[in-house]
Amino acid sequence: MIPKIILGIDPGIADTGFGIISKDKNKIECINYGSIKTPAKTDLSERLETISKDLKTIIQKYKPDLIAVEELFFFKNAKTALVVGQARGVVLLTARQNKVPLVEFTPLEVKQAVSTYGKAEKKQVQRMVKTLLNLKEVPEPDDAADALAIAICACNHA
Repeated sequence: MIPKIILGIDPGIADTGFGIISKDKNKIECINYGSIKTPAKTDLSERLETISKDLKTIIQKYKPDLIAVEELFFFKNAKTALVVGQARGVVLLTARQNKVPLVEFTPLEVKQAVSTYGKAEKKQVQRMVKTLLNLKEVPEPDDAADALAIAICACNHA
């Protein structure tokens, strides 16, 4: 089955970006995008629960055929990597609990799919997302634009 609704997710603890696109033959359209925000001074377990609950709500509302998530690639700060990894784990578990197939892509694969250049700058990828989805402006926040790029990558691989 070729997915028609794809939910892209850029995991993070402060902001988990999401982007939902639809695919009909060779045409892709943006349905919605945004980010799940969690306050910095909140307990980590509560922040992870918020990500799970909000993601479940998004899944139930848009009923994606596929969820695409960016792989944790490289972080200069080990503490940041651990926390982002926990947020990513919650995303994977929530997808599984909602019985939505999941695919994962490296940042390099996402950049290549959107801009045809694996070392493209973040702003270049965001401008390409705007162009590919025929949006009036670059999606904000950055995490949402990244999530849309991940969804586009999944769309191209499907």
